[in-house]
Formats: sequence, structure tokens, C-alpha cells
Amino acid sequence: MAAAPKYRRVLLKISGEALMGDQSYGIDVGTVDRIAADVEPAVRAGTQICMVIGGGNIFRGISGAAKGIDRATADYMGMLATVMNALAMQAALERAGVASRVQSAIPMSTVCEPYIRRRAIRHLEKGRVVIFAAGTGNPFFTTDTAAALRAAEMNCNAMLKATQVDGVYSADPKKVPTAERYDFLSYHEVLSRDLQVMDASAISLSRENKIPIIVFSIHARGSLAAVLKGQGRATIIEDRV
Repeated sequence: MAAAPKYRRVLLKISGEALMGDQSYGIDVGTVDRIAADVEPAVRAGTQICMVIGGGNIFRGISGAAKGIDRATADYMGMLATVMNALAMQAALERAGVASRVQSAIPMSTVCEPYIRRRAIRHLEKGRVVIFAAGTGNPFFTTDTAAALRAAEMNCNAMLKATQVDGVYSADPKKVPTAERYDFLSYHEVLSRDLQVMDASAISLSRENKIPIIVFSIHARGSLAAVLKGQGRATIIEDRV
């Protein structure tokens, strides 16, 4: 008998860069389809999944601001990029047979639903994947913070941070081969060591709401299902008693 999921409801945070595949820009449909194919068995196993996807593969507000665009305007442009990624993921999920809804913090009723907390929870209870787009709807907040906020609002049991590597390291393992990998960390250790897992606001919000953060590789096929069963290779960030 297959192992039952350890978590009833989770938020999956994916960076926009993860959708690029081997491209240097934009959305690689094959990569998005592969991620959707990993989500499908997890939903079928009974886990309720909501998602937040970054927009860095299309436009990153901070880099735009550095080029002379007003920071608030640049951040709004980045929010629109996350809506594009959310729609791409929705299409991929539906190709995989998974019902899904996109809810945007910036209302755009022609293409998706507005963010309404109770409606989002109802979608999750019906087995639909809900993709939260446009961050928090406010400039100066990252999609990491938006992910932590939505995870708290949805009463998630965990936040899954899908990255390019299989956990949290003391330094970038692609640049520093001797970097130490951690299996467990406390929220305080992440902040005090400046480990750059997520921004400080997201870590603090997760700690306040006692939401574990699980960091794993998005590139390993089947890794999502393994993490949801409490298995697989990942770093768990929580305050351990």
C-alpha cells in the first residue's frame, strides 16, 4: 500500500526561473508540463495544493528598478509576469487532468478570478489546485512573502520551496563544492546565518504561524510526492522542540 501523504494542505512556491528550463528567458512548456505531471499524483493521493510562482523568468522588479524604472512601477510589472506564469501552469495542470484556478491579487476578471480567501479554500476542498498570482498585490513585497502570507491564510500544514538544488546549503553548491548541506534548520538559524533561502519577511511570517518550510529540488522527478510523504531529500526549516 502506498504511503499516505504527511501533509493535508501545502503551498508550493516555485521560482519563475524554474520555468525557463534550459532557456535564458521566458517559459519552457516542457518544463512546466513536467512540474504539472509531478503535481497530479500528489493531488490524486489526497493532498490539497496551492501554488505561488515567481516572475523572474519574465521580469524582476528589482532589476527593472536598477535600470531607471520607478521601483513601485517595476514591482507591478513583475506582478503581471507572475500572472502569465500562473496561466501557463494552469494550462499545464489541466493538460495533466488536474482541475485548477488562478486567483490574482490584482483584479483582472477577463483572465482569472480575484483573490478571495474563502473561495480559494473552497476550491482546495474540492480538490482543485489554486495558483495565487500577482504576489500580495502590493509593491515592495516579494513572491516569497506572498507565499508565506497565502500559506498562513489557507491554513497550510507546510510550505514547500522548490529550488534548483536539493536543500539548503551554507553557500551556493554550484560555486562552492565544499558547501555544507543541512537536513534541519530552525527559522532563527536561517536568519542569523543569512542563508538566503527566502527573504526575512517570509521566514518570520512562517515562524509566527508555525508553518514548516521544506526546501527541495524541483528538477528531480517524483521529488514532490516523496516530500509530501515525509521522504526524499530535502531541508526542513522549523522550530524543533
